[in-house]
Amino acid sequence: MPNQTIVVKVGTSSLTQAATGQLALSTIAMLVETLTKLRASGHGVVLVTSGAVGIGCARLGLKLRPQTLALKQAIAAVGQGRLMRVYDDFFTSLQQPIAQVLLSRHDFMQRSCYVNAYATFRELLQLGIIPVVNENDTVAVEELKFGDNDTLSALVASLIEADWLFLLTDVDRLYSADPREVPDAQPITLVNRIEELEELQVQTGESGSQWGTGGMVTKIAAARIATSAGVRTVITEGRHPETIEKILQGELLGTQFEPQPRTDNARKRWIAHSLVPAGKIYLDKGAVAAISQGGKSLLAAGITAIEGDFRLSDAVQLCDTKGTEIARGLVNYSSHELQKIRGRKSEEIVGILGYSGAETVVHRDNLVLMS
Repeated sequence: MPNQTIVVKVGTSSLTQAATGQLALSTIAMLVETLTKLRASGHGVVLVTSGAVGIGCARLGLKLRPQTLALKQAIAAVGQGRLMRVYDDFFTSLQQPIAQVLLSRHDFMQRSCYVNAYATFRELLQLGIIPVVNENDTVAVEELKFGDNDTLSALVASLIEADWLFLLTDVDRLYSADPREVPDAQPITLVNRIEELEELQVQTGESGSQWGTGGMVTKIAAARIATSAGVRTVITEGRHPETIEKILQGELLGTQFEPQPRTDNARKRWIAHSLVPAGKIYLDKGAVAAISQGGKSLLAAGITAIEGDFRLSDAVQLCDTKGTEIARGLVNYSSHELQKIRGRKSEEIVGILGYSGAETVVHRDNLVLMS
């Protein structure tokens, strides 16, 4: 088996005991042992970990997860240091160095920060270090939060061009319905396309445990991000992290999501997976065909409607007449300007706006197909 880059995300439900919120030390020990063995085998390993808020609650004797952002951030600050201390103690006992990496959504949205994060991860992996990643909860603002570490792990996997993303959770795989509530729920072992889950009418339920923020919905969304970036994604049980090794050796355990072809253009991967769209642009059939089949740029003439309030260089979703996103790109005009020039020819723009703008609304170099 050739050396590969592996991202492992472990959730709060796997790291803590459901009844008390206290750390599940035996699970953490097994996880650390598994990741250290993978690193010793020559694989690059990144651990994306939840748990700072849950551990902070336990440390402070809180029985319920905080509801306000300020309190949650304060408790995360308490828990993060404890979480890293626990990981460092376990990894150090196996002589495996680790590094703390705290990321915010801004680090993915700002191109210079994104490139710098990529370079840092590459250096850490080349040094044989396991980066331990978490959201920078203490300073994140609500509208720029990842919302859950499933999304964060998928973005990290995309960023570093990983081969595998393992989402460790409290069930052994994805089922057609929640097996804890529906006894005859059917296991799903392989998903070739995310759309198959809709065809199977898979019930994904609501968010996860009392202490966590994720659920199966966020894991499937993460799988969509990761697989579209060429990363094979697996949902499997966090209480048995040794399953990771078995899966890497070819056993069909958990639920595996087949990766889609990966674009070699790093900038386009950044546009597709890391930016938060600030609005939508609806296109006529001709513009949809020109972009999706002809590889053309988007012109103002093909725009039928605009949604949202966005500025020059913001990311926007390009949608067909039914509202389905077909592409994503960086826009050369604000939403205010586009309302004036939509449906008009390029040579008319100067007369309408009173100044000369870009010939294209979204240039093909800043545009990536999403379907």
